[in-house]
Amino acid sequence: MSKIDIIASRHSAFYSPLISTISGDFLKEEGFESSYRPATPGDQSVGAVVGGTAHIGQAAVSASWAFLERGEAPPMVHIAQINERDGFFIAGRQPDANFTWDKLVGPGVIVDVGGQPLAMFKYAVHKMGIGYGDLNTIDAGEADAVDGAFRDGKGDYVHLQGPYPQQLEGEGIGHVVASVGEAIGPVAFSSVIATPEFAASDECAGFIRAYRKSRAYVNETSAAEIAAAEESFFPDIDQSVLTKTIEFYQGLGCWNPDTAISQESYDVALDVFLHSGLITKRHAYEDVVSLVS
Repeated sequence: MSKIDIIASRHSAFYSPLISTISGDFLKEEGFESSYRPATPGDQSVGAVVGGTAHIGQAAVSASWAFLERGEAPPMVHIAQINERDGFFIAGRQPDANFTWDKLVGPGVIVDVGGQPLAMFKYAVHKMGIGYGDLNTIDAGEADAVDGAFRDGKGDYVHLQGPYPQQLEGEGIGHVVASVGEAIGPVAFSSVIATPEFAASDECAGFIRAYRKSRAYVNETSAAEIAAAEESFFPDIDQSVLTKTIEFYQGLGCWNPDTAISQESYDVALDVFLHSGLITKRHAYEDVVSLVS
């Protein structure tokens, strides 16, 4: 039996279509054993895929732009979309059913300073008519430290990916007040990557068959059932919290049943990165995306 090794840049219920290839037994049905691991500072998604320690990675089209900005051909290709929305939330110390984004001006906001999360946050703020420079932002360090900083009493608001703000809410520490994905709308946020060689293989074709089944599953199955199947992937998250998070992502439209990365969502991602000055030009879709049929 062949094995598919998967690495995720971030570990989140947001990536349920990828996780469910394992938890929903779709890779097993295709005859594969499988492994899944989140990236660490010394084991990053792109490096693992290019270096051969993972067959499939979770990344974003923006990961290829760093190579193109240096005049280099990206060593990986994006073969399917995972999320067509941003999956981050804003949580505050108090519930606020009437939250508006201008309430972020003044109070301290702990912001995830990772390249894409921060670029998306800046773009969402811009779309809401607010200057990012008008915010009192707090850099708590690496992504794993953001949740802990808010728990330690820093900041009035925090910028986190699900299910972590929902877990804060479940514990009565914070309250989800806004979705960055709702503010931005459709965008090529995250995608499946592989080397060009693996993308052309029979194994990758089998992975894509399993992935298509998983995409249908996360759209058609109840959030509670998906969360139950993913329980071992999120041992520190309450099942009710995981269910609530998955249900929100389903309703947000993150997991478009079409596995293709659309030109339209790719173009919005370019808008986001140009707004933050992280790229200097609009890199061609065909230099980044190579969909597997």
